[in-house]
Amino acid sequence: MKIGLIINIDKEKSLLCARKIAQLFLSNNAEIALNNSLKEKIEFDTDKNISYFDSDENVIMNSDVTVTVGGDGTIIHNAKFAAVNKKPLIGVNMGRIGFVAGIEQDEIEELIKLLDGDYRIQHRMLLSVKLRHNGEEKEFLAVNEALVSRDLLKSIIDINVSLNDEKIITYRADGMIFATPTGSTAYSFSSGGPVIEPDMECILLTPVCPHALSSRQVVFRNDSKLTVSVDNADTNRCYLVIDGQNSFELNKEDEVVITKSDMYLDLIILKEKNFYTLLNEKLKEKP
Repeated sequence: MKIGLIINIDKEKSLLCARKIAQLFLSNNAEIALNNSLKEKIEFDTDKNISYFDSDENVIMNSDVTVTVGGDGTIIHNAKFAAVNKKPLIGVNMGRIGFVAGIEQDEIEELIKLLDGDYRIQHRMLLSVKLRHNGEEKEFLAVNEALVSRDLLKSIIDINVSLNDEKIITYRADGMIFATPTGSTAYSFSSGGPVIEPDMECILLTPVCPHALSSRQVVFRNDSKLTVSVDNADTNRCYLVIDGQNSFELNKEDEVVITKSDMYLDLIILKEKNFYTLLNEKLKEKP
């Protein structure tokens, strides 16, 4: 078996943890795949069973399973590569919360189960986000959410939402979050949205700072098609932001179409944990 290792190199603890993980697999006759950028950052006693690739995407493509070492951001960034290539993924949490990560850094011995196939796959729904701009259409995958937002220095915006091509409401707000169940514990949660079990399938709409007493979160069926436009995008700078990583400026004529993707993120579950118990543990106040 070949294990891909993807590491947040900005965290020194992640490098130390990744070396322990690599040694764990190598000592059990497994192969590991790494990004070329790690050659000088992690030293090994031997180069046997170690291969290097020029990008994290190629690490995932050339591995049977992938282990990320970092925070949820590291997982989210690479989850799209894993979904496109139909490769299972697990994260080791080196961050503060780590809702998507499967294990904590003091549990890395559990990773040996990967070699025996002693794990379960949990399918996580993704969003297809299509941006119609200047007569062209671009499509993106969202693991957590797609955000339509105003510029922080500008005034409130008017956001039109249609369901299955029928207009249903216009929100006056700072922005609008369209989240997966996985993303319900991310930006949507901090904006007052409900928590949804991550293996459910639905689309969650959460207004950001709505300017109306009647504005509420809405949960849509997984076969819904949501179309979004901004009335005053020409006078207020507005953006589409996907998973906090990809950002595009919107015009008044632009449309954003959000549906459930045909692709799934396959997350590896090594330790069965009650989601609501885990939720309480993760959200405890920390110094």
